[in-house]
Amino acid sequence: MPEPSRSKELPVSLLTDPVMIRACRVRDFGRVFQLVKARAGIYPSMIARRCDLTPSRVGEVMAGRRQLLHMDVVERISDGLRIPGHMLGLARRPWETPQNLAVTPREPAEEPTRDDVELAASLPGADVDSILALAADQELSPSTLDALHSSITDYWRRDDEHGGETLRPAVVGQLRYVVGLLKEQRPTPIRDGLHSIAAELARLTGWTYFDARQYNHARAYFTEALGLAKVIDDRQFMANVLACMSLQATYQDKPGDALALVTAAQDQARGARGTTPRVLAMLAMREAFAHATLGNHAATHTALSEAHTQFGRIDADDPDPAWVAYFDEPKLIVDTGIAHGRLGEAALAEPLIADALRREPRTNHRGRAFHAFWLARTQLHRGKLDEACHTAMDALAPAAAVSSQRVAGHLREFYEQLEPFRREPAAVAFESRLREVLPRQISGSPRP
Repeated sequence: MPEPSRSKELPVSLLTDPVMIRACRVRDFGRVFQLVKARAGIYPSMIARRCDLTPSRVGEVMAGRRQLLHMDVVERISDGLRIPGHMLGLARRPWETPQNLAVTPREPAEEPTRDDVELAASLPGADVDSILALAADQELSPSTLDALHSSITDYWRRDDEHGGETLRPAVVGQLRYVVGLLKEQRPTPIRDGLHSIAAELARLTGWTYFDARQYNHARAYFTEALGLAKVIDDRQFMANVLACMSLQATYQDKPGDALALVTAAQDQARGARGTTPRVLAMLAMREAFAHATLGNHAATHTALSEAHTQFGRIDADDPDPAWVAYFDEPKLIVDTGIAHGRLGEAALAEPLIADALRREPRTNHRGRAFHAFWLARTQLHRGKLDEACHTAMDALAPAAAVSSQRVAGHLREFYEQLEPFRREPAAVAFESRLREVLPRQISGSPRP
């Protein structure tokens, strides 16, 4: 059966219609689908085919009986119907035309073809959807929740080792599955457990987008994680998500937002029952990052002191949430060094980052690459060109092993900072190795 043309654009007159713009802005897909059918001649079965939905689901949406909220579904609709990303609150889509958009003349409405009719008959209908939902229904138990938590732990491990790009579809799929389970009536402990798992999966999805520097997508999933945690009043986890958003704001060069977000995170943590010193230490470190990005030396040092004080209060019997276990002593040390580095205090930063890097697990490719590039930049700032290039060269192997735009960004920043020294032997050797291991990172850059 031939595939429908996915390249067909919607008429410009529809995309610029205030009614369509308003429907897209609030993601009223029932209205969007009705407009697409009436104004572009794209019938429900064709909408289903283009957006990878079942015809029954499209019909329910158009009838107002179902909403489409998940980001991956919103992306499929944008791509399938060629609705520009900004209209739906998404980043620019890969298929979008350049900034100087060409006006596409209105095309005649399509009539449903025989292929479309056959497709509608071949896809599951409402009755089959109901049967499949019934067959999938299961009695959840605490062991089921434990298994889901274990899978999240494994996702985080694989994210550290390989990056989140290839991991994301599986995480989003599991998030959709867990959110689906929440639609049924469950005993309160099971329901609360599902909310907790869904919140963690949404945060992990947001993190993978953050690591890919797709900040709008990341913020959407972090916001979803906040909402899921709020339902069960898990203030510690809400603090954790806000801290992630604060860190993202530092990368977006929005230090004021970063400070506001981490302050809100600390307020949530203080209002929670049983917040542990490890959580408070992590939040104080994020506050230090925000102050350092603002260039506020005194406030940064105060926050660093608070982080170390809280870390010193950690007891082995503390009921730490699983998501904060990563904040161990090497992490405390390296983050302290990075905070000093952000302030330009290279002499304080270098030994701390070097010490933490020596303790970094070999399997944590992203962490090793990330911290090695920080160390190399610090050494370069101190005039240690040979050491900086040697450190950066050691970081290339783990950088090549992980898919992380954040790591790639730090590599490019170091490479750009080498510009005044390009003809020095150490810099020449580093660039030669870089072109061998990661040529795409400097493609188009002139040779010295």
